[in-house]
Amino acid sequence: MLTLERLRADHAETLLAFERENREYFARTVPDRGDTYFEPEGFAARHAALLAEQDAGICHFHVVLDDEGRLVGRINLLDVEDGSAELGYRVGESAAGKGVATAAVAQLCRLAATAYALTSLVARTTLDNLASQAVLKRNAFTAAGDVEIGGKPGIRYRRALGADARKGLS
Repeated sequence: MLTLERLRADHAETLLAFERENREYFARTVPDRGDTYFEPEGFAARHAALLAEQDAGICHFHVVLDDEGRLVGRINLLDVEDGSAELGYRVGESAAGKGVATAAVAQLCRLAATAYALTSLVARTTLDNLASQAVLKRNAFTAAGDVEIGGKPGIRYRRALGADARKGLS
């Protein structure tokens, strides 16, 4: 069973190792974060900034741990406002294709509705990222329009949560 843990300061070293290990893999489908992101000082500053955003309630960041407690992904709720947030996630190459992203998104949708009292989520993915589209569809997200992501065509998805989802609102 997967575990989601809210991002903490002590996740920094393990998270940096995860990001470095998967840098090339992630760059196949999303824009690379640049060399500074992967340098210890740059990463530490970014990690501290994320924790400050989380403390302010702007975002909710989580790491995804496998059955053995290894970090295999991250999943986040960004730009929380008016009961909604944008969902973002990434799963490392060693865990890809094993249902990790689908399970993590399902867990975070439940958490978003209960712990964070959100009523809807949005997500975006590029047209060529069929795996991400499948994850969103398996978790009751529906297409809500075209977008551009890093200069590439994409799709915006939306999902109602809680009472809104039970009423069939979107």
